[in-house]
Amino acid sequence: MPFQVIVTRDFDHMSEVAAGLVAEDIRQVVARKSSYALGLATGSSPTGLYKHLAKAANAGAFDASAVTSFNLDEYVGLPGENAQQRALHKESYSCFMIQELFGLLQKKFRETNVPWGTLIDQDRFAAEMKAHPSDWSLQGADKGKAVKIGTDAKSEYLRWIQKEILDAYAAKIKKQGGIDLHIVGVGGRGHVGFHEAGIPFENNPMLLVKLDDNTIANAVTDGHFATREESPLYAVSMGALLIYRARTVLLLANGKRKTDAVADALLMEPDCSVPISYGHTLSENGGRMIFVLDREAAAGILDHADELRKRGIGLEDISSQKASVRVADLKFSRNPETGLMG
Repeated sequence: MPFQVIVTRDFDHMSEVAAGLVAEDIRQVVARKSSYALGLATGSSPTGLYKHLAKAANAGAFDASAVTSFNLDEYVGLPGENAQQRALHKESYSCFMIQELFGLLQKKFRETNVPWGTLIDQDRFAAEMKAHPSDWSLQGADKGKAVKIGTDAKSEYLRWIQKEILDAYAAKIKKQGGIDLHIVGVGGRGHVGFHEAGIPFENNPMLLVKLDDNTIANAVTDGHFATREESPLYAVSMGALLIYRARTVLLLANGKRKTDAVADALLMEPDCSVPISYGHTLSENGGRMIFVLDREAAAGILDHADELRKRGIGLEDISSQKASVRVADLKFSRNPETGLMG
């Protein structure tokens, strides 16, 4: 099946199973074409996966030097006098990736890419938006909204952001040949990256997002930033439209906070009110969608196996297995001739 849900025991089990799937996919693809494009997410969900993946790479399970990575998102407006200081800020996603994955690899990835949000000067960006209100509009039904820059924007700076920050990142992924496998987490409301609930899918491969006040307040409350003035107000992010162009998307979800979003995404038709529901579109277009969940995140769908099956979604519950499951024991693998999972 092109859409598979795997239920695991807990965070550690989820991380180990997911890392095994990623490592095996890299190994098989690199054997065919000697290169691999890996999409990466930040946040707590993939941290265990990254540790297992680095361990597998260091043990020789796959060739890390064949991998080019593309991250989902990055803040705009991190503290710092220049782009370099902002990129090296302890809360930047570049720094996160070095700590959680890149720095753990003995043999480094061929190339790493994080969206170029730190190149944007937030104060200048805000000033240009104020000076040219007709150059942009806000999209979205929730508090987090995408700043849509018009194709005929008069502001040179806003045009530069669209062309060199947003469009150029999507173009680089396309030049690479697309992403082979994209690792994503899920927000409590079903958002992916900074593609917040209600931001349209259409015509939004890369997003410039105005963060909602709760996101900013939580960043201060959680100790990531000392004050609201130090907290970023915007972020650059792949939109669901671009994320789900990957040949495989592997979604991780653990904990009770993700239960409703996971159930909604699996049981509903694709709709931007729950951005991760776009996985159905990926599956329908011939890609591979994999949810790897712990039992808490899966609680809302465990009693819906028949409904999922009617939608072409396979449900495999391995949470009761005491020993770690081998990737080869799961009910799907990549076809070495076509390169497709199934």
